[in-house]
Amino acid sequence: MSRCVAGLGNPGLPGTRHSVGMAVLGQLARRLGVAESWERDRRCAADLAQASLGDAQLVLLRPRRLMNLNGHSVAQAVELFGLTAEEVYLVHDELDKPLGKVALKLGGSARGHNGVRSCISCLNSNAMPRLQVGIGRPTHRDAVQAYVLGRFSPAEQELLPPVLERAVDLLLGHIHQRSRESSSGP
Repeated sequence: MSRCVAGLGNPGLPGTRHSVGMAVLGQLARRLGVAESWERDRRCAADLAQASLGDAQLVLLRPRRLMNLNGHSVAQAVELFGLTAEEVYLVHDELDKPLGKVALKLGGSARGHNGVRSCISCLNSNAMPRLQVGIGRPTHRDAVQAYVLGRFSPAEQELLPPVLERAVDLLLGHIHQRSRESSSGP
């Protein structure tokens, strides 16, 4: 059984709130022992790394397109690896959760997140499970774009390592659970 884990973000902008999904993927790759295995794949305009997790094969994907176009890379990888939308995990920043909060959402709307909206549009489905990583919300609505594209403050950066660990724990726990459920049948 295969799964794709896509870290949504903007290539070339590591350390920004909007690219925290890619930071989670970096931590996931380290945990799975494939941190040095990233390869650029021009077919889906992404960096890919593959790992085994029990009976599951994981395709880790970091799009090399801007956030609003991440869905094109995800959809091309889904086609390339013969996956369905339900087999794709989207890992992304979430304004409506405080920094440090991580949650798994099973499908649904994009709730204003342009990277998720792009994935829903390109996959023609909203069934993808999502790992949401809270980044908090700025006090002024007009400041959202600058806030998400901004870097974490030094104080926030100190909070990030355990947040990334918890995000990876939650993600791997859910993948393990789904693998067990599908192998035991209906």
